[in-house]
Amino acid sequence: MYSTQIKFLQINVKHSRVATNNLMKIIDEDGIDVLCIQEPCPYITKLLVSQENKIYASGEGRHRAAIVVTNNQIDSLLLRQLSDEDTVVLEVSDKDKTIIASMYFDINRQIEGDLNQIEAIIHHAKGVGILLVIDSNSRSTSWHDTQTNARGRILEEFLLSKHMHIMNEGSTLTTYLNSRGSSNIDLTVISNQLHRAVVHWEVRDQESCSDHSNIKFAIGQGSWSRNK
Repeated sequence: MYSTQIKFLQINVKHSRVATNNLMKIIDEDGIDVLCIQEPCPYITKLLVSQENKIYASGEGRHRAAIVVTNNQIDSLLLRQLSDEDTVVLEVSDKDKTIIASMYFDINRQIEGDLNQIEAIIHHAKGVGILLVIDSNSRSTSWHDTQTNARGRILEEFLLSKHMHIMNEGSTLTTYLNSRGSSNIDLTVISNQLHRAVVHWEVRDQESCSDHSNIKFAIGQGSWSRNK
């Protein structure tokens, strides 16, 4: 009997075709099972298509969130009623069910609308484990940024009220870097049911495109164990 890990990667490719092409190398080298993308390339289906890759996006407008399941041993179902161009929600089944959401928070939009999306996901889950992978465009020392802004304060208070856990760890690397500065705006958030399941989390020392770093994390124990 042994347990396997489900390896995740969060990445913002800024709608770049070149950055999306590079994903295949990252997926192969690191054995990534689930890829949560923010601001995907419009041609993502053509670039990542294969018999083993299942690509999920929603809505008719420009997609700013997507999920790619590369492991064909993982069953996944798009929850269309909870998904749109900026939020993709999957019900994933291995041994148990888990809800996974890739989310993009528009900095020019009031954050309360995005929090309502999370509220709806929590309500739908009804105690099932939840994994939220978010480009929050929000800053807070709670996730190891150097400052807290108004959006970050609202988000951290909301997550605390919902008993959600922020998995980001302190690092010399930041999740966002460009010529104007750096910040930690990309978050990994989980519910109590998955709290003991995360076995590793890190910011990769590798640019996903011109100004973003990758976040890599693994979930192993608990509901994500597969026994053979």
